[in-house]
Amino acid sequence: MEVAEKLSWVEVCSIDDVPKNAGACVEVSGKQIAVYNFEHRKEWYATDNECPHKKQMALSRGMIGDAAGEPKVACPFHKKTFSLKNGACLSGEEYKIATYPIKVENGRVFIAVS
Repeated sequence: MEVAEKLSWVEVCSIDDVPKNAGACVEVSGKQIAVYNFEHRKEWYATDNECPHKKQMALSRGMIGDAAGEPKVACPFHKKTFSLKNGACLSGEEYKIATYPIKVENGRVFIAVS
């Protein structure tokens, strides 16, 4: 029987710190995490900030959009695209990024970490 990993919510920023329909980078326990305010969908997402393709800390500056209903982010350097829901690479490669639970309460943004 697997033991469920305990997650704790960490406040990372204000909603005003993340541009609408764009991303921003926050640091949680020394790790860069990209936070996205997908205003068009009324949804928030959090992923690793590092693009696994060339190991650049850039995903928070990538363009967000929609691929057949799947919310995505495109790396600003080489245009590799990743699902904001599960981190899968949508460009056909085997790359994957970590995603994190995220919530907004009282104008503050929280990410769940282990």
